[in-house]
Amino acid sequence: MTAVLAAEQSESLPSSQSVLESVFGYQEFRPGQQEVIDSAIAGNDGLVIMPTGGGKSLCYQIPALVRPGVTLVISPLISLMKDQVDQLKADGVAAECINSTQSREALIDIYRRMNSGQIKLVYVSPERVLMHDFIERLEHIELSMIAVDEAHCISQWGTTFALSMPHSVD
Repeated sequence: MTAVLAAEQSESLPSSQSVLESVFGYQEFRPGQQEVIDSAIAGNDGLVIMPTGGGKSLCYQIPALVRPGVTLVISPLISLMKDQVDQLKADGVAAECINSTQSREALIDIYRRMNSGQIKLVYVSPERVLMHDFIERLEHIELSMIAVDEAHCISQWGTTFALSMPHSVD
């Protein structure tokens, strides 16, 4: 599946099994993944706690590729975001990260592609997602889901982040 195909919105959406196989190269889900993925695809909220290496990322990445719109992934570390996005791109997924190391031109290009539906997953820091101009940009795109990766860091981000998130999603 190419990045362009992964970002297309079509009437016949792929199944989670077909995305697992064609994009990620796995034949079967790990224990607990299928239930979480099906729930996310159905639009339900969830809290997923799995051990390191347990396949948590697929629990939001697969629904992001099955559902229409852009999935916003809030992640605490630039290096973690970059690793995730690099791997997704290698798998043919239309993914980007937005962080403080990028030029203004690169950010404008990412926002343009978000607006035109060319990106399926966007990784951002907690600080970025609370910026007024970023929230305004989200108002103009079809936002499919919000995933908080490494959610145990929320306590380190402080109560300002935790209290602001529900208002950011409205």
